[in-house]
Amino acid sequence: MYFLPIRTGILRKGDFIAQTIAKECDLQNGDIVAVSAKACAVCEGAAIDLSQVAITAEATDWAERCGRSPAFRQAVLDETERMHGIVVSSCPLAMLCDLQPDGLSEGSILAVNAGLDESNIGEGFAIGWPKDPVATVQNMQDELQKISGKHIAVILTDSCCRPGRLGVTALALCTCGIDPLLSQIGKPDLFGHKLTMTHEATADQLATAANFLMGNADQSTPAVILREHGLSLSDFCGWVPGIERNEDMFQGVFENLNSLT
Repeated sequence: MYFLPIRTGILRKGDFIAQTIAKECDLQNGDIVAVSAKACAVCEGAAIDLSQVAITAEATDWAERCGRSPAFRQAVLDETERMHGIVVSSCPLAMLCDLQPDGLSEGSILAVNAGLDESNIGEGFAIGWPKDPVATVQNMQDELQKISGKHIAVILTDSCCRPGRLGVTALALCTCGIDPLLSQIGKPDLFGHKLTMTHEATADQLATAANFLMGNADQSTPAVILREHGLSLSDFCGWVPGIERNEDMFQGVFENLNSLT
């Protein structure tokens, strides 16, 4: 498998990121384009002007509890409400939000600060996900295939954190043209035992590998081309499914740990 990073200049509102990607890389049939959700949001004009946010007492309270400005905390609360979510936890500098955006049919998405950040965006602004991430990947695939004449898949990625682990990794928010999960149930292991519960998180694993090349600082690499991956493309287009709370083995784990200490 090959990972081909696509470097660009600083992206701005109104830039056509699909055209930029196609210009920088000779796309081939079967390529998977992993693209940063925040880069797409910038180009779509989804940046939030924090000076225009109406700050509530709740936002001021969150700012005092875990840091950052009241305006940023208000933006997090607004984005959480927009995606039908709740704030479930917090720590210094971060609110952990459980989001159920429109169109997500299974489970929810745990996102730090509802996906918002103040890095890689101009002073006084915050940037998160596109307003309609599924439409973003659909349009990206359409544009790339129109420009290149090739069969292309797209993965919309964002950085994330994991429980109990230090460091940033990534997840796939949406995919278009590739199944986000690959069931291994019923397949034999090395000793012939049939697997009973394994699903490969295909899109998340590819997003993480791509994000390592994209970086989170000044790399200016909003996309990575995945080539010769051996995966089949598909007609899937939508949110990567989550898992329902009653099936999530991590549900309540930290409450249980706290009760034991």
